[in-house]
Order: sequence, then structure tokens, then C-alpha cells
Amino acid sequence: MPDRQARPEMRSRLSAWYRSTARDLPWRRPEFHEEFGAWGVLVSEFMLQQTPVTRVIPHLEAWLGRWPTPATMATASTADVVRQWANLGYPRRALWLHRAAVEITDRHGGTVPRDVDALLALSGIGDYTARAVAVFAYGDRHPVVDTNTRRVLARAVEGRAQPGAASRHDLALMSSLLPEDVAEAAVFNAAAMELGATVCTSRAPRCDVCPLAVSCAWLAAGRPETGDGRRRQATYEGSDRQARGAVLRLLRTRDPEAVPLDAVLPEWPDAGQRDRAIDSLIADGLAEADGSVLFLPR
Repeated sequence: MPDRQARPEMRSRLSAWYRSTARDLPWRRPEFHEEFGAWGVLVSEFMLQQTPVTRVIPHLEAWLGRWPTPATMATASTADVVRQWANLGYPRRALWLHRAAVEITDRHGGTVPRDVDALLALSGIGDYTARAVAVFAYGDRHPVVDTNTRRVLARAVEGRAQPGAASRHDLALMSSLLPEDVAEAAVFNAAAMELGATVCTSRAPRCDVCPLAVSCAWLAAGRPETGDGRRRQATYEGSDRQARGAVLRLLRTRDPEAVPLDAVLPEWPDAGQRDRAIDSLIADGLAEADGSVLFLPR
């Protein structure tokens, strides 16, 4: 870990780089916060989980245009929510966001809570999202650690090529590096994520343009291959996830009409996989069956 004398330089270099090069993203603009507040930040964080920024932006704008507050979304039907989620992937996030909107409306008078523990008590919200809302929506001082931040910490601070499995250690390490100033701490959190997303990438890090190159422990060690303890995601092509997505696409295009079960992807190459996809969507609350027909939840 950088010693106490090295930390200020690391912070200043990274924050200065962020201020001059950060991408212009909707949720970083003052007018976005003025219009949607913490709710807009929360929705953006739900959508950004495992989904590229370029795919999220048009969906986020459409979503907040339709449901600009938790209260407006709380009255939506599950079918509307699943349909609006479209092709963002991992559609259970849509259900969790819907439930969170209902919980915010019922428990907090329609205002997204500021307290991290209160945020963690909402559906679908974990350590990262709770702290991201507290920091980026309310300006509080907390460590915010996503996959990109963990990679930056692993390389720049610990000299490892890739981070290990996510743990509380990541939060403690990021907390030790945060500036004391609340506003600067928020900038540093955002800067670490931005660096991991655009420069310190997983497969092709651009060390030649990295603002932390002069102090990076991994670069100083010659970029050693130290192993990768991360859990590997199964290939999408041919997976059950692909089958689930195909079933949901069909239901969205036919909604509100119900689809006969024997007309649900009859050409799918693996009938057993298709049936598992249908069963799992019903179990997750993303689809409903009545007799011999399948449809989006009402």
C-alpha cells in the first residue's frame, strides 16, 4: 500500500486526470441531478450493473422519462417494467428496481434514503450501489468499489494483475486512500472507476497514458502475470441465459397477447433448455403461465 507520503500525490494525479478527461455521461451532469436527484442515480446504478455504458444511456433516458420518481414507478405493472427493460440483460434487475421503488414509496415517503443501511435494506441493492447513491447523489464520504476500482487497486496498490474475489478488504483499502475532504473523496471514487473503465482495463491496460504509471506497483514489477482468481462467467452463446432472453423477447413482442406454450421457440435447438428457461422465468416472476399459454406478468 502506498505510504502516507505517497497517497496525496496518487490522489492528486488521479483526480486531476479525471477532471480533465472524464466522459460526459448523463448521470454526471448537474441538470440530471436537479431533475431526477437520487432516484436518477439509483436507476442508473441498477442499469450499469454488468451492462456497458453505451447500452444504458438510451434506456436510462426512456426509463426516467416514463417514471421520473419512485412513486410513479411504484404504480407500474410488472409487465410494463419488464417490457421497458427491453434488452438490457439480467432482467431480474428490473423486478428488483420495481420492488425498491415500492419500498421507497411505502417506507420513505417517495424519497430515496441517504443512509447506507437504509439503502442496503432495499431490494436488489448491495454494498456498491448503496454507497454509490450515498456518495454521488448525496455527497457523503464512503468508499465506492466496483469491478473497475478493484482492478485499479489490485494493480496500482498491490501489484497484482487482476483482483481476487470481492471482499470487505476492497472497501477497507479504498477507505484508507480516500481524501478527508468530502467533495474530493467523491471525485477520487469516480476517478478510480473511470480509470478502470477506460485505461486500466482488464485485457489491454494502456499503461502509457495512465496517470498512476509513475507509482503503479504492478507496472514497477514488470506487469507480472499473478493469476486471476475471479469467477468466470459462462459463455452467453448457447447458454440458458440466451434461451431466457429469447423467450422474454418473444413475450415482449406479443404482449399483451398470450403465447401458446407450443409456440414458444419451437425451433430452439435444445428443447430441454428452452423448457428450463420458461420454468426459470416463471419462478423468477418474469413470466406467468395459465394452462397452455405463457405471458408477461400482469
